[in-house]
Amino acid sequence: MDLRIFTEPQQGATYDTLLTVAKATEDLGFDAFFRSDHYLRMGGVDGLPGPTDAWITLAGLARETKRIRLGTLMTAGTFRLPGVLAIQVAQVDQMSGGRVELGLGAGWFEEEHRAYGIPFPKEKFARLEEQLAIVTGLWATELGKTFDFHGTYYDLTDSPALPKPAQKKIPVLVGGHGATRTPRLAAEFADEFNIPFASIEDSERQFGRVRAAAEEAGRGVDALTYSNALVVCVGRDDREVARRAAAIGREVDELKANGLAGSPAEVVDKIGRYAAIGSQRIYLQILDLDDLDHLELISAEVQSQLS
Repeated sequence: MDLRIFTEPQQGATYDTLLTVAKATEDLGFDAFFRSDHYLRMGGVDGLPGPTDAWITLAGLARETKRIRLGTLMTAGTFRLPGVLAIQVAQVDQMSGGRVELGLGAGWFEEEHRAYGIPFPKEKFARLEEQLAIVTGLWATELGKTFDFHGTYYDLTDSPALPKPAQKKIPVLVGGHGATRTPRLAAEFADEFNIPFASIEDSERQFGRVRAAAEEAGRGVDALTYSNALVVCVGRDDREVARRAAAIGREVDELKANGLAGSPAEVVDKIGRYAAIGSQRIYLQILDLDDLDHLELISAEVQSQLS
């Protein structure tokens, strides 16, 4: 079971804070550092000092880290043209020496689009399908050949399909709860399927749909990696768990029901239950980015039992 650190910087974080967390992620033996792609805070926080851009952040971290994988859960398809996104991600992959992964989603948070003047189209899912085809198609085009795509929303003619990533193939993540179109897109384009903030039962059901779609598409059921994203709140005792829950504005019982919360033993047990239904990787949503002791505890007493 891989454990990855997943951050939500729109809630309030500077680049320096993210760099500190990314370096701790690397030093403590976690597999990867991922971040959300949002420009507006959610809930009752002030979001200060303001948003950071996902791919600018990852470009900086690419030069400041050496081992960990770097990526997004999920890059919003509404924020960037697919040809531009393919260039950005390929460049960051080169800067990292081949450690980048791209999670790409349709985009959903309408309020942040209004706040920053970003168009919020009605047909987001159909656009996402074309975006996935374009990004992966540009990267896969052989050197010296050109790429063309003529769709409903995007039109590319004689693209040189450059630059190329450092990796032969950048892993692509598709995720979500949709019962039909999401599994189909994952089966066609993804190397990993991620379901965010889902119960064990819902995860098992959705993994089954994706496996069936992969088989129907002519891929083996094990062609994809299956993962979860879950909020985490671990403490050495009940008091520490309660303190960490309060720091992120959550209740302990709710966190235990909907995430990974409690003592290290409780969290290891619940991760084991996710593993039993086929989850191979968990993105630990860290909401208090100043609590590095939390990461140290998870590394020492949770990750060590899963290695």
